[in-house]
Amino acid sequence: MHDERPERSTPSRKAEHLRINIERDVDGKGVSAGFEAYAFAHRALPEIDLAGVDTSTCFFGRRLAAPLLISCMTGGAPEATRINRRLARVAAHHGLAMGLGSGRALLESPQTLESFDVRADAPEILLFANLGAVQLNKGYGVLECRRLVEMLKADALALHLNPLQEALQPEGDTCFRGLLARIAELCAAADFPIVVKEVGWGIGPDDVRALFEAGVAAVDVAGAGGTSWSEVERHRIAEPWRARVAGAFAAWGIPTAQAIVDARSVAPEGTLIASGGIRTGLDAAKALALGADLVGIAGPFLRAADESLEKALELACEYIETLRIAMFCAGASTLRDLRGRLD
Repeated sequence: MHDERPERSTPSRKAEHLRINIERDVDGKGVSAGFEAYAFAHRALPEIDLAGVDTSTCFFGRRLAAPLLISCMTGGAPEATRINRRLARVAAHHGLAMGLGSGRALLESPQTLESFDVRADAPEILLFANLGAVQLNKGYGVLECRRLVEMLKADALALHLNPLQEALQPEGDTCFRGLLARIAELCAAADFPIVVKEVGWGIGPDDVRALFEAGVAAVDVAGAGGTSWSEVERHRIAEPWRARVAGAFAAWGIPTAQAIVDARSVAPEGTLIASGGIRTGLDAAKALALGADLVGIAGPFLRAADESLEKALELACEYIETLRIAMFCAGASTLRDLRGRLD
């Protein structure tokens, strides 16, 4: 069948994605992040003081007050400006890291810079620029990636892998052949850290191993159990049969907890980020205990920031305080102590 639907521009597609993520139920269906299978052994005598619990960490040489990343979400549309500025203020206030949405829109349409540029609001935060890895097969190289990082005054570049999303989009880019070699070339040439992340279907152990061998600085396993971009695309698709194709993948992916365990098993010294279905500070604590170095949260922060800056600040407080109390009751005064404390 031939799809006669006109291709949308990147900025208009980003605006549509943003609206759907805020207004619709786009969680995966029939799949969970898997954290319910794990529990901390409660310590009635933790033998530490709550005041002495230290949630801080060092990531890419930068000190964070808590191991939390407000994950890559949006940019490229006017509606994103307000949300990104609020999220940046949250990251600055609480000492967290932040990722921006895909910068392809910015490289194609430099006039969208305002929707991405958050440095004035958060001059000191650890900031990740973001680009679809498939663009490396579409003519983008180290020069374009460096330009994106420099335009945003970012500290690192996250390349996102989203083959399922691209396959479901009528306008999607599905040229993934040879992409690992392109990633390796970029890692060898770039003078900034390269992170590779999924967008919510997970990265399996073989791919994790291959990515670290290619030279990436960190991998975000971004597993299933949170926002499903097949569900997001389902809400965009006008043709009923195409929408049903997207709906068939609502339970697709590697649950986040499993992805962390598998990734850590093949990359014991690798730097790992865990995202996908991290709905509470307790989920974050479990992800860290399973082997993550940093935990990414997207959807909850997006919806809170859309409501108000105050709601987003409160949400960060909630995550951090829940993590701190979980560490205390597990008898872990540091994040290093928390590793492996799950039953």
